Amino acid sequence: MGNREKLLEAARQCLFTKGYERTTVRDLASAAGVSMAAIGYHFGSKEALLNQALFEALDAGGQAFGPAAGDTDLGTLWRRLIEAFSVNETFWLANLETVLRAQRDPELREQVAAGLRQGRSGMAREVTGTDEAELSEATIRTVGSVQLALVSGLMMQHLTDPQSAPTADEVLAGLRALATCLPEES
Repeated sequence: MGNREKLLEAARQCLFTKGYERTTVRDLASAAGVSMAAIGYHFGSKEALLNQALFEALDAGGQAFGPAAGDTDLGTLWRRLIEAFSVNETFWLANLETVLRAQRDPELREQVAAGLRQGRSGMAREVTGTDEAELSEATIRTVGSVQLALVSGLMMQHLTDPQSAPTADEVLAGLRALATCLPEES
């Protein structure tokens, strides 16, 4: 494993253990077993390294959400997602910190926007069990977008007030109740 890969692995570890804001250049270099200058050489900055590690972890899904359920049962999926919020709390906080920083950084904002586009597709795959390459744009824009919105909102609730945040069963009951309130298609 080269220094670049060592730094990415160290950054992923730091995101899960220390979070984004508390990770220093020294932490990253020490965890990777490389010099601090290697960060600048390979990534340009600590932020660029942490951003790439964060986006790769989100793209991989497994680290962030825990082991895949292997089916499309929404109850299993929601239990897995909600558990990930408490097990990987610093990672999810780093995710939120990145979204907030992106509002002042156009390049990072585009990276976050691209990540959201990928996230919609990944969420549609999780819910439908259909390979992403086979998903229609309509399914990604509807099922994927709504699932991603629910994940984001529940993540904030579980990070802020885990004692009163909804369980997976409550989420499913809420979705069923909402479905009864939907107007007929026009």
